Amino acid sequence: MSSPRELGFRMPAEWERQSATWLSWPSNRKLWPGHYDLIPAKFAEFAAAISRFQPVRINASGALRTEAEKCLREAKADLSVIELVDIKTDDVWCRDHGPIFVKHKETGEVAITDWEFHGWGGKFEASLDNLVPEKIAQHLGMQRFSFPFELEGGGIEVTGDGLLLTTEAVQNNPNRADGRDDAAFHAAIKGGLNINEILWIGEGLANDDTDGHIDNLARFIRTDTIVAVAEKNKLSPNFSPLQENLKRLRAMKTSAGSKFNVVELPLPEPIRLAGRDLPPSHANFLIVNDGVLVPLYGQASDDQAMGILRECFPGRKVVGIDCRVLLIEGGALHCLSQQQPA
Repeated sequence: MSSPRELGFRMPAEWERQSATWLSWPSNRKLWPGHYDLIPAKFAEFAAAISRFQPVRINASGALRTEAEKCLREAKADLSVIELVDIKTDDVWCRDHGPIFVKHKETGEVAITDWEFHGWGGKFEASLDNLVPEKIAQHLGMQRFSFPFELEGGGIEVTGDGLLLTTEAVQNNPNRADGRDDAAFHAAIKGGLNINEILWIGEGLANDDTDGHIDNLARFIRTDTIVAVAEKNKLSPNFSPLQENLKRLRAMKTSAGSKFNVVELPLPEPIRLAGRDLPPSHANFLIVNDGVLVPLYGQASDDQAMGILRECFPGRKVVGIDCRVLLIEGGALHCLSQQQPA
């Protein structure tokens, strides 16, 4: 079968126009010890914020639909642009279990690439999650391209013009890569998403369940600009890995051959919840049509991050959302969502 690349598809950058954002409604109490009752309202707040910019499609099956409708009304979401889709999931992390969409360069047709998802290297049950891209393809009536490799949406960043950024900590982790044909994996990424070059940084944040997803570390915001987290505290376990990541990012070249403009974003202090030290990051922002939704953590870094991102996105409304309780499961706004290109 011809690859998406051979057929003229590519993965658009997140700042390109979108037709919707996909989410998956919270469903697993075990994953939010002592705090689950707070999660549906927080999730609805996030969905409501997106709905003020563009349509939202939410995987919510059975009784979850009733809960979702109630919470979304209470959050004053724009219900006219929200669709509840009868798809079951193991929980909320749609960035990783949702489809990675591609778009045809000439016709504009949108299709789905479907990769394996096994709960970040087998850490969590994900049998329902792994079926989500196929079910969304059926729901939307879209062409689907299936690949036999683990690839999580939060583990990759693309410029839309042929570059993909990821981490060695995730893609080369034995819990994903053991027994894998690496050359075939890299070829699948390039053929599936229309990538010319894979760019690598090293380690992720300490205590990150994903092992180091790129969307907590460094984000493309234009084809020539990267926003990357930086740790100033030399005693932090994140200091040296993030300094090394910044060094690598500054040495990278754009598709045009120039060096990237690297904008530093402050890293918040770890947050202790549910008996764990959790890794907050302002880099886990979500770009939507005409807006940017930024995770906040009740720290001094909130205002700094909002100021930096307002400068980075002068044509978009930048909105902050408190994400402290979401960190119990390790992620924030970008991890919860997956964009569908226009």
